[in-house]
Amino acid sequence: MSYKAIYTYAWDLAEAGVPAATKEFLGLGLDTVTLAGSYHAGKFLRPHGKNGKVYFPEDGTVYFHADPSRYGAIKPVANSVLAERDVLSELIEQNEMAVNVWLVLLHNTRLGMANPNSVVRNAFGDPYYYNLCPSAPEARAYAIGLARDVTQSYQVSGISMEAPGFTPYAHGFHHEFALMKTNPWLENMLGLCFCDHCVAGAEKAGVDARRFKAEVAGDIEAYLDSDIDTPTDMAEAFWRADIAANGDLRRYLDYRSGVVTSLVAEIRASVRSDVNVAVIPSVARPTAGAWYEGSDLNALARTAGIVETCFYEPDAMRVKADLFDIRRRLKGAGKLRGILRPSYPDLSTQAEFMAAIEVLRDGGVDELAFYNWGHLRKANLAWIGHAMRGQA
Repeated sequence: MSYKAIYTYAWDLAEAGVPAATKEFLGLGLDTVTLAGSYHAGKFLRPHGKNGKVYFPEDGTVYFHADPSRYGAIKPVANSVLAERDVLSELIEQNEMAVNVWLVLLHNTRLGMANPNSVVRNAFGDPYYYNLCPSAPEARAYAIGLARDVTQSYQVSGISMEAPGFTPYAHGFHHEFALMKTNPWLENMLGLCFCDHCVAGAEKAGVDARRFKAEVAGDIEAYLDSDIDTPTDMAEAFWRADIAANGDLRRYLDYRSGVVTSLVAEIRASVRSDVNVAVIPSVARPTAGAWYEGSDLNALARTAGIVETCFYEPDAMRVKADLFDIRRRLKGAGKLRGILRPSYPDLSTQAEFMAAIEVLRDGGVDELAFYNWGHLRKANLAWIGHAMRGQA
């Protein structure tokens, strides 16, 4: 199957009309629409929007008609656009392009607030409502239900799954605020989940999780009580040293990877066998940082079959370096796809974008996607056409 895809949102397609949008996509040399099937809140600038230039999507909703019987206690919330039209059905019925659904699985503040017993919690027990925990049974049932539901109810060609794991502390939140500097060591320690599900699961895996939780809380408390502002380079070195020296930390991180890999395996087993399943391991830079979220690239490639990587870099040489490292970690497992943003803050000139395309193609990445139709200026969209149609 060819995968030359454009990422897009239902509200943008609803505004433009599916026939007009797909005509544009085909004209760019694309063959697949990757449509958000579940998504979070945001504030989005839309350069070519017809009915306004700034859009606020409803938080934590789905853009397809969900079947509640396919879920447990945590059920999806329908986006209001569905009361007027089902863009996903329109794309499939038009039958001019392959339709791939992009699912944001566990990054969902709306559902986290409604289900506090299923969210990530730090060493002090503070809930991170924006992240349903992949160790929590009801959160897992929701993620599995989401993938099963959309693939059984709609004749989609595939799914691309984002946020299957532990969202980092530094992911960002609405009006996030602190009157002290953070650093990678502090953020990584605050990002470790010690919810009841994680603690119980880690202890079954042989980790003294309760003792480790107390140790982490004590280290964070001591730092917050100090007058130290640790520089970034030192904080990164401290974190690496902790991983090297602290066996409990290593085992705890390994446990997290096992949780995410097993969730992806359950999803792969629950969807139609003819559906392509891709995992977006992280939007962190570089991709190797995905391990902190529980994304073991090799294990995910073997489990899902496809790893769809965000090469969100400012130049082709950094894309090449990331690709080299990813290949080293995959060790030949699965298929590798690439996502590029042909615009600021990444590949901000056409020449750099074309160079990045060449790097990926030379590196054996022939399945490419571009993010995101509604966000990109018309001039930047034209670059995609030049690249996909082989124009200079």
